[in-house]
Amino acid sequence: MDWRQELLASGLWLLKTYVMVIVLCTIGVLLLKRTTQWGRQFWKLTGPYFSPRRHPRVLAVLALILLLTLMSVRLNVLFSNWYNGFYTALQQLNVSAFWREMLVFSALAALHVVRSLLEFFVNQAFSIHWREWLNEHLLSRWLDRQAYYRSQYLDNPADNPDQRLQQDIASLVSASLSLSMGVVNALVSIVAYTLLLWGLSGVLPLFGYQIPRGMVFAIFIYVLIATLFAFRIGRPLIRLNFLNEQLNADYRYALVRVREYAENMAFYCGERVEGALLRSRFGAVIANAWQIVYRSLKFQGFNFVISQTAVVFPFIIQAKRFFAKQITLGDIMQTAQVFGSLHDNLSFFRQAYDDFASYRAVLNRLSGFDQAIDQANALPVPQRRTDGARVALEHLTVRRPDGRPLVADAVLEVHAGEPLLIRGRSGVGKTTLLRAMAGLWPYCDGQVVRPEERVMFLSQRPYLPLGTLRDALYYPHPAVADDAAARQALADVQLGYLAERLDEPADWTHILSLGEQQRLAFGRLLVGKPQAAFLDEATSAMDEELEQALYSMLRERLPQAVLVSVGHRSTLLRHHPRQLTLEGEGQWALAGA
Repeated sequence: MDWRQELLASGLWLLKTYVMVIVLCTIGVLLLKRTTQWGRQFWKLTGPYFSPRRHPRVLAVLALILLLTLMSVRLNVLFSNWYNGFYTALQQLNVSAFWREMLVFSALAALHVVRSLLEFFVNQAFSIHWREWLNEHLLSRWLDRQAYYRSQYLDNPADNPDQRLQQDIASLVSASLSLSMGVVNALVSIVAYTLLLWGLSGVLPLFGYQIPRGMVFAIFIYVLIATLFAFRIGRPLIRLNFLNEQLNADYRYALVRVREYAENMAFYCGERVEGALLRSRFGAVIANAWQIVYRSLKFQGFNFVISQTAVVFPFIIQAKRFFAKQITLGDIMQTAQVFGSLHDNLSFFRQAYDDFASYRAVLNRLSGFDQAIDQANALPVPQRRTDGARVALEHLTVRRPDGRPLVADAVLEVHAGEPLLIRGRSGVGKTTLLRAMAGLWPYCDGQVVRPEERVMFLSQRPYLPLGTLRDALYYPHPAVADDAAARQALADVQLGYLAERLDEPADWTHILSLGEQQRLAFGRLLVGKPQAAFLDEATSAMDEELEQALYSMLRERLPQAVLVSVGHRSTLLRHHPRQLTLEGEGQWALAGA
């Protein structure tokens, strides 16, 4: 081989192959998108990322990755030709040829190292940016329009969204890149090595027939049959890998609940029940893991047998020609190397079936998550409009999911200075009415009038975000670096002893008692100064004197705010001149000023 001419030949090969591969990849992507379910799933999830109008640099980087992949194929072919020359020089005891081949090897090895390092960096950078975009895309869809909450009303909500966002996105990105470039590498290598083997292959005697270039036909038939069997053996792995992701997530979620509700469980001494639940979920994980092991044994065992058989096959075929001195040692070694590489590339789809099974499981989970968001967004929402600080219900009907009415045709208006108390027996729909006024309950008709921005809802168990006490006090707004206002708010709700810990990051949900958390929520009203506030059993963990003090303070500090409360205590009546009593089956009554 004239290595001086090989540089130009390799450049022309790269150019022609690059153009052909780009055209074929484009056609292949369009066909997969239109003809396969997983192709449509993938495109719905990540198609916008590859839009040339939105992200032109993405396609440029992807084109570079493709070029580096083709360079890898060409280098492997050059190494194969080098093996021929190297072993021939050894056989002929040609010292000058030996050292010439060593110089060629040094150049090829240096180029291989540079290409490999560049490919690693570009692949990792591409994966990180793609993962960042996909995480933001799905996270925004999950949070926008409150799909994270509304999805609980679906018949089949997506389980463990935390795992799908954190783990499955990373798996999808890495597997998509490795499998796609693996397919390109395999297909281009098949063509390149087939041409090499065609030139090295001689006549194959079979059942009295002489088959020219028979080795080429033999390996294609051999791998095709093996691949069909491998697909049949490995098909159950798709479902098993899907279950593996789901069952592990369920077990992890159960463990998180133990930490979240540790005190409640400890008071009940519920260790036996919780332990049984945890062991049951872990047992399901292990049972599925064993099924994966048994199926993988069959799948990998079959692959090992096929691969090991292929090692000696080219030596057996070429031995007769070698001993007859028709070919050199370099020819037979290159034949073995080319045959092995061709076999590996033809077997890529068989050997990667396990990875593809895991990939399909991840793709199904993310696609299911994305579909659940679509379904949650498709749920009806109460008609809501803004009219200054006005709070009113205009012919609002709130129903259960089965269609039975909780509140029928409610018409009322709440004025500043005349707080409204929503009353009724347990289960009649008081909190559900509050959810409808917040825009969270999908099963209602009519219209809700309330402020859009300056409005706050206080639940029976307030939510405290991760971070400092200051963050919890100002939630859901960014914390303000005004120590005087924050300290005054804590003092007003009788939490002044916490003023020195304002900027201490901690899990305040587990540090503060429920009564302290409810007082902190009243502090949010003082610093947030909303136009309207909705309180759902917001003083249930307080004594009557503290409840009296806080409600009186709200009337004094926020005289222009519209207040709506839900509660059972008769002590709340003194703070609410008007009462809306829910009587069940849609009936309601309004009393008071």
